[in-house]
Parts: sequence; structure tokens; C-alpha cells
Amino acid sequence: MTTSPVSLQGPSARLRFVKVVHTIVWASLATCVVAIPVLAWRRELGWAFALIGVLLVETLLLLMNDWRCPLTDIAARHTSDRRDNFDIYLPEWLARHNKAIFGGLYVAGVVLTLARAWSGR
Repeated sequence: MTTSPVSLQGPSARLRFVKVVHTIVWASLATCVVAIPVLAWRRELGWAFALIGVLLVETLLLLMNDWRCPLTDIAARHTSDRRDNFDIYLPEWLARHNKAIFGGLYVAGVVLTLARAWSGR
């Protein structure tokens, strides 16, 4: 019998896998949030609007799921832990305030992008 290099047997292994995937997805989306104002400032508005669209899709997904990431629901099947970071590899304080921090940065990036687009300079 051969074993695969990544074993997903047992709830703790499955939880770790979900946490890794969730962290990668979060890091990708957080990078988009940070990139939007940078791109807007550099007047790379096409890219800024593209990332705004990506994050709008993510926002709609969260909205349809009672403001919870679907990966949180998957992780919850594998643990009774419900700390703010039970489903992701982030410090607990960041997981707790994630939506407020990155939501605020996202709105600021959208406002800056729109201002740069409307100014035309």
C-alpha cells in the first residue's frame, strides 16, 4: 500500500488543509485590497477596476452566506473550536477585525480609483 505525500485522513488533517486553502485565498484577496489604491495612484485604472470587480464578487459571495466565508463552514465540520481564527492561519485579532480593516481599505481604494478616473489627469 502506498501513501500519498499529503494525507487528509482524520479531522485534524482536513482542518489543516482547509485552513491552508483559506489562508491562501485570504492572502490573495488581501493583496488585491492593498493593490487597488496603489494601482489607482499610478493611474493603472484598468487593473484597479478589475481588482475591484474581483472583490465585489467576493463581497457578494459573503453577503449570500450571511457574511461568512464558505470555507469557514467547511472548517467548522472538523472542529468544535470557534475562536475567530479557528478556520484560518491568522492572528486571532486580525481574524476578528478582518472585515472592518480590509473592508475599510477596500472602500478607500474604490473611492481613490473613482476620484482618479473622474479627474482624468
